[in-house]
Amino acid sequence: MITIIVIVAVVALVALWLIGAQRKLVSADELCKNALSQIGVQQNSRWDALTALAELTKGYSEHEYKTLMDVIGQRTAIGRNSTVADAAAQEGKIAEAMRLINVVAEQYPALKANETYLKTMDEVSKYENQVRLSRMTFNDTVTRFNRMVRMFPDSIAAAIFGFQAKDYLAEPQGKTEMPSMK
Repeated sequence: MITIIVIVAVVALVALWLIGAQRKLVSADELCKNALSQIGVQQNSRWDALTALAELTKGYSEHEYKTLMDVIGQRTAIGRNSTVADAAAQEGKIAEAMRLINVVAEQYPALKANETYLKTMDEVSKYENQVRLSRMTFNDTVTRFNRMVRMFPDSIAAAIFGFQAKDYLAEPQGKTEMPSMK
């Protein structure tokens, strides 16, 4: 009889531990999804500012305006169910749009001096900083999740429930080198 009680108690403890570990893993997984979604929110704000900049270029060059609108038309929403690759691809499209806007601004000094252009560029910079902070938050959240998935004893529960380590957002190419001061 005592043996049965001990066995039932051990099974109950293991079940309670598994339930607790599963809940902790789900919570961490949701935090990762939320952090990725926040990146999407910040990227959407940047897209809106870039669209405003594209509209400003319309009066200076119809060709560049159309090219910019084609790039902006490629935007996709980044949300909870997006992947790290989706966010990186979106970041590449934003960088391309910024590059095109900078080319137009260099060609047209009057555009570069336009007060609305300057204000909008300040907004873009603000949103870029917010995306950078959101990326850092995402990577920190993924680090915590990956620790749970890989460390014993939670790794047992992660394997049982199918949780796997998540990918980090990589630093965009070209951002790791120091810019030229010439």
